[in-house]
Amino acid sequence: MGTPVNIIVGSHVWVEDPALSWIDGQVSKINGQDAEIQTSNGKKVVANLSKLYPKDMEAPAGGVDDMTKLSYLHEPGVLQNLATRYELNEIYTYTGNILIAINPFQRLPHLYDAHMMEQYKGAPFGELSPHVFAVADVAYRAMINEGKSNSILVSGESGAGKTETTKMLMRYLAYLGGRVATEGRTVEQQVLESNPVLEAFGNAKTVRNNNSSRFGKFVEIQFDKHGRISGAAIRTYLLERSRVCQVSDPERNYHCFYLLCAAPPEVIEKYKLGNPKSFHYLNQSNCYELVGISDAHDYLATRRAMDVVGISEREQDAIFKVVAAILHVGNIEFAKGEEIDSSVLKDEKAKFHLKMTAELLMCDAQALEDALCKRVMITPEEVIKRSLDPLAATVSRDGFAKTIYSRLFDWLVDTINVSIGQDPNSKSLIGVLDIYGFESFKTNSFEQFCINFTNEKLQQHFNQHVFKMEQEEYTKEEIDWSYIEFVDNQDVLDLIEKKPGGIIALLDEACMFPKSTHETFSQKLYQTFKNHKRFVKPKLSRTDFSIAHYAGEVLYQSDQFLDKNKDYVVPEHQDLLSASKCPFVAGLFPTIPEETTKSSKFSSIGSRFKLQLQQLMETLNSTEPHYIRCVKPNNLLKPAIFENVNIMQQLRCGGVLEAIRISCAGYPTRRTFFEFLVRFGILAPEILEGNYDEKIACKKILEKKGLAGFQIGKTKVFLRAGQMAELDARRAEVLSSAAKTIQRKIRTHIAQKQFVALRKASICIQSWCRGRMASKLYELMRKEAGALKIQKNARRYQSRKVYNRLRLSVLALQTGLRAMAARDEFRFRRQTKAAIAIQAQWRCHRASSYHRKLKRAAIVSQCRWRGRIGRRELRKLKMAARETGALQEAKDKLEKRVEELTWRLQLEKRLRTDLEEAKTQEITKLQNSLQDMQIKVDETNALLVVERENARKAIEEAPPVIKETPVVVQDTEKIDSLTAEVENLKVVRFSHSKDAFSLIIKTSIVLVFTGFQPMLQIYYAAFASLHCSKKMFSPPPTQVPVEGPHKAAPFDSPFIGFVSFPPPFCLWLEEKLTNLESENQVLRQQALTMASNNKFLSGRSKSISLRNSESGRLMSTDTKTAVVRDTQSSSTQRELTEVEEKPQKSLNEKQQENQDLLIRCIAQHLGFTGSRPIAACIIYKCLLHWRSFEVERTSVFDRIIQTIGQAIETQENNDILAYWLSNASTLLLLLQRTLKASGAAGMAPQRRRSSSATLFGRMTQSFRGAPQGVNLSFTNGGMVGGVDTLRQVEAKYPALLFKQQLTAYVEKIYGMIRDNLKKEISPLLGLCIQAPRTSRASLVKGSSRSLANSAAQQALIAHWQGIVKSLGNFLSTLKTNHVPPFLVRKVFTQIFSFINVQLFNSLLLRRECCSFSNGEYVKAGLAELEHWCYKATDEYAGSAWDELKHIRQAIGFLVIHQKPKKTLDEISHDLCPVLSIQQLYRISTMYWDDKYGTHSVSSDVISNMRVLMTEDSNNAVSNSFLLDDDSSIPFSVDDISKSMEQIDISDVEPPPLIRENTGFVFLLPRSE
Repeated sequence: MGTPVNIIVGSHVWVEDPALSWIDGQVSKINGQDAEIQTSNGKKVVANLSKLYPKDMEAPAGGVDDMTKLSYLHEPGVLQNLATRYELNEIYTYTGNILIAINPFQRLPHLYDAHMMEQYKGAPFGELSPHVFAVADVAYRAMINEGKSNSILVSGESGAGKTETTKMLMRYLAYLGGRVATEGRTVEQQVLESNPVLEAFGNAKTVRNNNSSRFGKFVEIQFDKHGRISGAAIRTYLLERSRVCQVSDPERNYHCFYLLCAAPPEVIEKYKLGNPKSFHYLNQSNCYELVGISDAHDYLATRRAMDVVGISEREQDAIFKVVAAILHVGNIEFAKGEEIDSSVLKDEKAKFHLKMTAELLMCDAQALEDALCKRVMITPEEVIKRSLDPLAATVSRDGFAKTIYSRLFDWLVDTINVSIGQDPNSKSLIGVLDIYGFESFKTNSFEQFCINFTNEKLQQHFNQHVFKMEQEEYTKEEIDWSYIEFVDNQDVLDLIEKKPGGIIALLDEACMFPKSTHETFSQKLYQTFKNHKRFVKPKLSRTDFSIAHYAGEVLYQSDQFLDKNKDYVVPEHQDLLSASKCPFVAGLFPTIPEETTKSSKFSSIGSRFKLQLQQLMETLNSTEPHYIRCVKPNNLLKPAIFENVNIMQQLRCGGVLEAIRISCAGYPTRRTFFEFLVRFGILAPEILEGNYDEKIACKKILEKKGLAGFQIGKTKVFLRAGQMAELDARRAEVLSSAAKTIQRKIRTHIAQKQFVALRKASICIQSWCRGRMASKLYELMRKEAGALKIQKNARRYQSRKVYNRLRLSVLALQTGLRAMAARDEFRFRRQTKAAIAIQAQWRCHRASSYHRKLKRAAIVSQCRWRGRIGRRELRKLKMAARETGALQEAKDKLEKRVEELTWRLQLEKRLRTDLEEAKTQEITKLQNSLQDMQIKVDETNALLVVERENARKAIEEAPPVIKETPVVVQDTEKIDSLTAEVENLKVVRFSHSKDAFSLIIKTSIVLVFTGFQPMLQIYYAAFASLHCSKKMFSPPPTQVPVEGPHKAAPFDSPFIGFVSFPPPFCLWLEEKLTNLESENQVLRQQALTMASNNKFLSGRSKSISLRNSESGRLMSTDTKTAVVRDTQSSSTQRELTEVEEKPQKSLNEKQQENQDLLIRCIAQHLGFTGSRPIAACIIYKCLLHWRSFEVERTSVFDRIIQTIGQAIETQENNDILAYWLSNASTLLLLLQRTLKASGAAGMAPQRRRSSSATLFGRMTQSFRGAPQGVNLSFTNGGMVGGVDTLRQVEAKYPALLFKQQLTAYVEKIYGMIRDNLKKEISPLLGLCIQAPRTSRASLVKGSSRSLANSAAQQALIAHWQGIVKSLGNFLSTLKTNHVPPFLVRKVFTQIFSFINVQLFNSLLLRRECCSFSNGEYVKAGLAELEHWCYKATDEYAGSAWDELKHIRQAIGFLVIHQKPKKTLDEISHDLCPVLSIQQLYRISTMYWDDKYGTHSVSSDVISNMRVLMTEDSNNAVSNSFLLDDDSSIPFSVDDISKSMEQIDISDVEPPPLIRENTGFVFLLPRSE
C-alpha cells in the first residue's frame, strides 16, 4: 500500500472519487500530509497522503490476466485491470487460482465452442488465457490424478451469471467425462434439462435480476474409476418460502404462478384461474410480466422439461393443481366472528376460493376451514378447540401455503435426483455450488440474514483456502512466513451461530415462547451483544440491529424474524392434507407416527438451515475447492457498461478484496529475478556489470536501497506492501536524473549546432569577397595572355604560308615522276595477269572435264551395285513379308494338321498292328509252305539223284543212238518266286515303319514346342512299340531330321532327338509345361463359374464331327479300317479325359507353394531397383501371370493384405511405414491402370474358350489368350515394355476388393506417418511459440553485451532447429524409401498446416506470446522453416510454406512499427488479409510491446472491429477465432494415378529367394 514516503511530486496515484470509486491523477503539490492531485478528468483534488495509492505506469495496455502479477495489488489497481480487460471483452481474470467472471450481457459463442474446449483440455493452469474451462479442467485433472473429490464454488449476486457459469462448467465436465447416452440421454444432459423445472419453481424476478435463484444449489457430479460421469445429485438449500406470501414491488413471485396463469384456456378453466392481478399472492407487486419473455411459451417449455426428467402426466397435473390451490388459498379472507377472538370467511368470494382449494387438494371444505380458523389444544383432561382471530387465521393461511409450496419443491428435487440416478460405487465427485451472494437491501429480513450467514461461512472457507495458497507459495519459494497474520471472520460466525448465546439460538428460544414478539427478541439481542464489536444497535430504531459483515455493515429488520423462523407444521394442516384423496398431496404430507410427534423437539428454519450449512461445509472441506466469483458490471443489464462503484461493492461481497488483504498482509508484490532486474537494474548498474547470479544481484540491489522485510525466494523476490512504490520512486528519481542529463546534452547539442551554423555563414561571406577580388585579378592576367597569344599566332601563320608553297611545288614534281613509272609497271602486270588467267582457265577446264567423266562413271557403278543389293534386299523383304503374313495361316494349318495327324497316328497304329498280325500269319504260312516245298524239293532232288543215277546207268547201258532230253523242274521256279515275295514284304514293312517314325517325330516336336506333356507320353509309347518291331527287322540306321541344335539323330535312339536338346531349353520346356497347366486350371475355374456348358458341348461335338469328317475318307476304303477307327476313337476319348483330370491335385499344390514362397519373399525388406519398389513389382507380375485378377475365388489377396498389416504394426518405425507406403502406392498405381470392373455376373469373360474344346484347341488357346505385351520367347519368360503396354484386365470381385483394401492401407499408412511426425514436433511447438527468457547479460551495455547476445541467439532458435531437424530426417526417410513426391508434398502440407494451427491458436490464447520480442522470435523461427522449404525444393515441399499464412500474418502484425497509425482497412486488407475480424481484434487487444514500449492499434480501429464483430455475431463460423486442424486424407486414388509417372517393371530383378525357383522363371528380365 502507499505511504507518505513513497509519494513525491510528479507521482501518478489513485485517489478516491464518489462517482467513479477511484480516479487516477498526478501529484502536483505536497503540503505536509496533504497532496494536491491533478486528476485525469481535469479536476484538482486534495487528499491525505495515507489515502493515496500509487499507479503503475508501466502496466500493460491490455491489463494482466492474473492480478497477482500487478505491481501494486490494491483496490484501484484491481478495478482498473478488470475495467481494461472488460473493455476488450476479456471477461475472465485470475487472482491466483480464483477466477473472476464479469457478465458480458451479450453472446460470446467463440469462447465456449468445441475448439475452445479442445484447447483447454489438459492445458496447465495459467498457460492459456483465463477461462471457466481452465478451472473445470484443473478440478477434473486433480480428481483423476490424485483420486480426491473437488468442488467448484460459484458465487455472486443476482444477475452476475452464476447459473450460466454453472452450465458452462457442466458442459465442459461432460466434454471431459461424458459417455455414451443411456436411453438417449446422458447424466449431464439430465442435470441440465432439470434446470427449467427448478428455475420455474425456485426462481423469481428481483430488483437486480429477472431470473434470480431464490435457493442454493449444489450439484454433485459423480465419476467412476475411469473418469467418466456415472451419476449426479442436486442438493438445495434455503428456499425463500416467505416469497410465496409476501412480494415487494417491483419484484415478482415464483415463476410457476405466472406460468400457470398464462396456460392454455382449458387449463385455466379447469383450475378456475384468471389474470394474475386477481390473486392476492401476486398483486402485492405491480410487476406481472417480464420484457421479452412469454409466460405461455415458458409454461409449455416447463411441461416438456417435466416430461424429460421423468415426471408423468398425472404427476404434472397434480403439481399444477397444488400451485393453483396455493393461489386460491391466498384469496381466502377472514372477518370477525360472533364469538370473541373468532373468525369466519369474509364473503362469498372467500367461500368460492375455499371450495376451489378443497377441490384441488381433494379434501373436505369444512375441514379445511376449521384447519385455517381453529386450533386444537390437547390437555390431560380434555381436547379443547380454540378459535383464531382474523389476523391469526391469516397467518395460519400463509403458513399453510408456504408449507405446501416448500413440500412441493422438495418433492421436485427428490424426483429429479431419482430420474438422474446416482452411482453408489462412485469414489470421486466434482461438486458445483451455485449459491446466492451477499445481499444488502433497504429492507433486510430473515432471508437476507440466512444468506449473509451462508456467505460468512463460505468466506471463512475462502479465506482459509487463500491463506493456504499463500502458505504453499511461500513454502515453495522457501521463505519465512511464520509472522504473517491471518485475517479471520470467526467472531462474526460466533455472533450468529454460537450456542447458547448466538443470534440463531436466541431466535429459536424466542420462537418457543408463545408470547415472545420481535420487540422482546430485539431487546434480548441488545442486552446480550451490547459489547460485541460486530453487533451494532441503531440509534433511531428499537427493533432493528446491524451486523458488521466482512463485506460491510447490514441493517436487519426483525419484524418477521419469528414468523419466518418457525418451521413446524400445524397438526391440523398435517392431518388435513394427509387425509387427502389425492395420492400426490397425501404423499407430500406422510403421516407422522404418534411417538415421533410426542418426542419431537421444536424445529426452526434457522436451525435446519444451520444444519444444512454444516453438512455443506463438511462436503466442501472434504474436497479440493476452486473458486469462481461472478460479477455483474451494471444494474442496467446491458453490455459495455462498467460501473466502478457497483463492481467494487461486489468485489467486497465476493471476498476478492478480502483475499487481497490477505495477500497484502504477507508479500503482495512478487517478481521473478529477471523481471526485477529488468525493472530495477538501473538502480545499481555496477551490479549488473559484475558477474553476479540473478538472485545475488537482486539481493544486493535491495540492500543498497536500504529496504528491510523483503524475502528472496528460489525464483522470485517477495516485497512487503509499499516497497514496490518506494523502489519505483527511487527508479523515478534515477530516470528523472537521466532525463535531466539527456536534456542537458540535447541543449548543448542545439547550441553547438547553432554556433556551427553561424561560423559556416561567416566563412561563406569571406569566401565570396575573396573570390570577387581574385576574379578581377584573373581578368587582367587573361587579357595580357591573350595579346601574347595573338602575336605568336600571327607570326606562325606567315612562316607556315611560305613553307606550304614550297612543299606543294616539290610534291607536284614528285607526283609526275612517280605516275609515269607506275603506268609502266601497271601495263607489265596487266599483261602478266591476263596470261596467267588464260592458263588457269584452260587447266581448270581440262581438270573439270576429267572430273565429270570420272564422277559419271563412279555414279553409274554405284547405282548398279546398289540396285543389285537393293533387289537382293527386296527379295528378302518380300520373302519375310510372305512368311510373316502366312505365319498365322501356317499356325492354324499346323493346329489342324497336328489334330489330323493325331487321329491318323492312332489309325495307323491300329492298322499297322493288324497288318503285322496278318503278315506274321502269312509269313508263318509261307515259311510252313517253304518248309513243305523244301521237303518236296529235297525229295525231288533225291528222286532226281536216283533218276540221274538210273539215267546215267541207262545211258551207259543204252545204245549210243539215243539223244539226251532236258527236264524242266517247275517246283524250283515256285520256290524262287516265294523267296522274292518274302523279301518284298520285308521291304514294305520297313517302309511303313519309317513313315510311322517320321510322323511321330514331327508330332512330338510340335508337342514339345507347344508344351503339352501328356500327349508326349502317348507318342513315346507308340515309338517304343515301333522300336521293338524295328529291331525285329533290323534295317540299316537312318538319320531323322530334328529341329534343334543337332541337325540329325540316329534312328536307333529310342527318344529320337529330344535328349539332344541343350539343358536351358529343357528347363524352359518344363517351366512352360507348368505354366500351361496353371493356365489350364484357371480356364477350368472360369468354365465352372460361367453358364457355358452348352457352348462347351457344342464345341466338343463340332470337334468330334470334324474328326469324323476328316476320317471319313478312310472309312470309304475298307470296312475293317472303319471298325478300327471307331475303336481307336473311343480309346482316345478315354485317354483325353484322363489327361484332363489327372494333374488337378498337383496343380493346386504347385500354386499354393508358389503363393507361400511369394508371401515369405515380400515379408522381407526387398529394397528398390532404381526408384521402383521390388516388392510391389513382384506382387503385380505374379498376380498378373497367375491371372488372379480374373478368378472368382482366391486367398492370395487376403494373404498379401495380411502381410502388409503385420508389417506396419510398429507404428513408431517411420522407415518401415515409408517402405510400405512406397510399395502400397506403387502397387495401387499398377492396379489402377490395369484393372477394370467386370460386367454382369452371367457375362462371359474377355478371354472365352474357342469353339474347339479339344486338348490341342485348349493348348493353343493359351497362346491366343496371352495378355498383350507378354513375350512368349522360348529363351525367357520376361515381360516386354512397361505397364502401358498392358491392356486392361476385367477384374472380378476379389481383385476389386483387394484394390479397395490396398487403398485403405495407403491412407492408413499415410495417416500413421503424418501423426508420428505430429507427435514428434508437438512438444517442440509448445516451446517455439514463446521466446525463452533472454539472459541478464542482455541488460549490460558495451562489448560484453554483443558477445552475450551472439551466444544467446543460437540458444533462442534451438527449438526451431529441432523442428527443422525432425523435418529433414523425416524427408530423408521418405526419399530413401522412394515415397512418391505427391504423397510427400501432401504430408508436409498437412504438417505445416498443423504447425500453423498450433502456433496460431497458442498465440491467441496466451497473452504473453503477443509481444513484440516474441514476434521477432517466432519470425526468426519461421525463417528457419522457409529456408528448409527452399532446400527441400518444390518437388517435396510443394505449397507447405503457404499453409503458415495465419501465423505469418499474425507475427507480421506483431513486429510492424507505428501500429497506431495503421487503419483497419490497411490491417485487414494489406497486412493480414487472411485473418478474420475476431482474430485481428484478439491480437490487437492482447498485444504489448516489451521492447520499445509502443502501443497497439488506435482506439478507433478497436471500435470499428467491435462494430464488425457485433454485425457478425449471428454467424457461428465467424465467431470462432481458433483454427481447426484438418486430419483428413487429402488425396484419392485418381490423384495418385495422375500425379505418378509411368513405371517400367520389365527389368526388375527378382530377389534371390525366388530367382532360382522354376515356378518364377517368368520374373526373370528379358535378355538383350
